[in-house]
Amino acid sequence: MRRDGADGEAAAAWSLVVPLKPLVRAKSRLAGAAGEDFRPRLALAFALDTVAAALACADVRDVVVVTDDRLAAERLAALGARIVPDTPAAGLNAALAHGAEAVRAGRPGAPVAALNADLPALRPAELARVLHSAALFPRAFLADAAHFGTTLLTASSGVELAPAFGGASRARHLASGAQEITAPDVPSVRRDVDTGEDLLAALALGVGPHTARQAPPVARTAAGAGGAEARTEPSGPVPPQVRASGG
Repeated sequence: MRRDGADGEAAAAWSLVVPLKPLVRAKSRLAGAAGEDFRPRLALAFALDTVAAALACADVRDVVVVTDDRLAAERLAALGARIVPDTPAAGLNAALAHGAEAVRAGRPGAPVAALNADLPALRPAELARVLHSAALFPRAFLADAAHFGTTLLTASSGVELAPAFGGASRARHLASGAQEITAPDVPSVRRDVDTGEDLLAALALGVGPHTARQAPPVARTAAGAGGAEARTEPSGPVPPQVRASGG
């Protein structure tokens, strides 16, 4: 994580805004694989690994998490994130705009990026590659692994973030004039997790330590469910591969 220096170089580093619903409502599509009691724990693990990896990225100055969840706020603040309450309470895009405003209230020239909270396989080096590409454009975005949604949206200094996340957000961000980043070698930044199948794919990439501790029971359930939720190797369900912290 870079910080402002005397020469001003680090002042151009990115501020990331990460939105997180109250854990009792987060990751509802994982209920079938995780169960209602376990699902909030998994959502928190995703967020912890996402934020830890983001903070370890050399191009990231700071991370602002927009959330009203007290437990998540405490755990994420302990990692070094700044917590901003979801004052608008008007959904995902309003929360992201609010977070960006909070960043620029203290650092008006900050380049800002919105990052999903469900990227448990996120690697700092891959995030840096995406941010390097994004810095070439006023606004830019990275599509998710399905090329349907969005995992990252950026706005350079003086440019409004104008988030349009949710559902078919790739098409909306394209229509808004944001440049799509097409880097092929950043799978960890594209791999958000909404379903049991997504979780298996993230585990195969290698997840952070928080998700690795929580995921095995869910992975077994997902792999044994059949149909779209199943993705097994000949020897059984995909085991969790744990990436080194900050790796």
